[in-house]
Amino acid sequence: MNNVLVLLDSLSDWKPYYETNSILTVSDYLKHKPSGKESKIVINLSSDYSYNSEGYYASLLAQARGHKAIPGIDTINKLESGTGIRMDAALHKHCYQWIQKNNIPEGNIWYLNIYFGSCREKGLDRIARFIFDNYPAPILRIGFNTRQRNQIETIQAVSLKSLSGEEQDFFASALDNFNKKIWRVPRSPRNGRYNLAILHDPAEKFPPSNRKALNKFLDIAKKMDIHAELITEEDSVRLMEFDALFIRSTTSLNHITFHLSQKARQNDMIVIDDPLSIIRCTNKVYLNELLEREKIPIPISRLIFRSSENDFKEVSAQLGAPFIVKIPDGSFSHGMRKVTNEADFEKALCILFEKSSIILAQEYIPTDFDWRIGVLNGEALYACKYYMAKGHWQIYNHDVKGCDQSGLVDTLPLYRVPQNVVRTALKASSLIGKGLYGVDLKVINNKAMVIEVNDNPSIDHGVEDAILGDELYYRILNYFIRSLELKSR
Repeated sequence: MNNVLVLLDSLSDWKPYYETNSILTVSDYLKHKPSGKESKIVINLSSDYSYNSEGYYASLLAQARGHKAIPGIDTINKLESGTGIRMDAALHKHCYQWIQKNNIPEGNIWYLNIYFGSCREKGLDRIARFIFDNYPAPILRIGFNTRQRNQIETIQAVSLKSLSGEEQDFFASALDNFNKKIWRVPRSPRNGRYNLAILHDPAEKFPPSNRKALNKFLDIAKKMDIHAELITEEDSVRLMEFDALFIRSTTSLNHITFHLSQKARQNDMIVIDDPLSIIRCTNKVYLNELLEREKIPIPISRLIFRSSENDFKEVSAQLGAPFIVKIPDGSFSHGMRKVTNEADFEKALCILFEKSSIILAQEYIPTDFDWRIGVLNGEALYACKYYMAKGHWQIYNHDVKGCDQSGLVDTLPLYRVPQNVVRTALKASSLIGKGLYGVDLKVINNKAMVIEVNDNPSIDHGVEDAILGDELYYRILNYFIRSLELKSR
């Protein structure tokens, strides 16, 4: 526990546990400023986190001292204000089934104790981890309303002194596991200026970066004196071990990518993609409204609502036929249909309305390729032509039996790209933020038209880096360095 500091109201509170040099009273931590600039994890076990209490100030000053507190001030404020948390349908169902299986009598409230994201109740690990991700605190007591299918009613921090003997044993085990698994000293010493987590999903079919590109990020980071490490969803509880997060897994809302992006931003980490960019880019309905309001050229569009009567003739009169219908959060050509006639229209609505109550319809603009302009921090980074799959109207053809066929890609130097394409891409991305984006455009009669802005653009070895080579990876990683240096000032 050399980089972990445990804060207690009194050192006597630690009597049931093994001796360690890593404990300190809350008062002593507040009174004595730490020497040196070593980053520490501060586990604040004060029995009082209320506003202006010593427990409150311990977490507040930990942040000011460059330490990472559990719980942090954001978590303490949420606990104090009673800010609620909602489980998604899958977790609700899982929780309800566990209650039924274990014959828990239905009453007003039943309680679950969570220790560093784990619990004693076998089968509820997913629930415990979800709550800890949203409320990272050492010990929590969750009250569930069984009359309302286990809706979370209360979330409270639990005092170490209030634990029973059996609970103390589980707490000690959870703390030990948390320390060894999460904050352990790595096998190879970290000598980098900064620690960068690169989130990826090894099982993802269409990842935004192939394995060679991920290895390039790791190799270039080492040369830039950055300790970069590939992490997966299983490593999510380690997030606060790092200074920055680079998401290289396809993002979506109500998904681990968005949850970790939120958690990183809440803990003052530098993150690509940031939560606001994910919100703005992953929903095509929002993006369409934003681009239209800012008078950026886009295809003629309209919204189709599940709650309304929808007429093919009316839609085709506005958009022409054929036209495209798509769900708001589709990616890699999924969730899109080309509609030619009324039968196509009815079939497409039947399928897509199962996934969304609102569908975006757009005019069909056939082209041989789409432009993709990569943008980082408001500057053009790379340019590609993404060609349509052979004999298909999309870049990806998911109807090819046995495999998914995609079109060819041609990477060009920026000076060979029409300037109106670059200008339009930069203007569109400026509405999203200052992160890393991929702007897709079509050119019709010399006019650049934005199709969408992607918050998680492809960076594949041999494709997007074909012109810049290693320089592409240097520029992206240098963004993290500059941002971290600016923050430290």
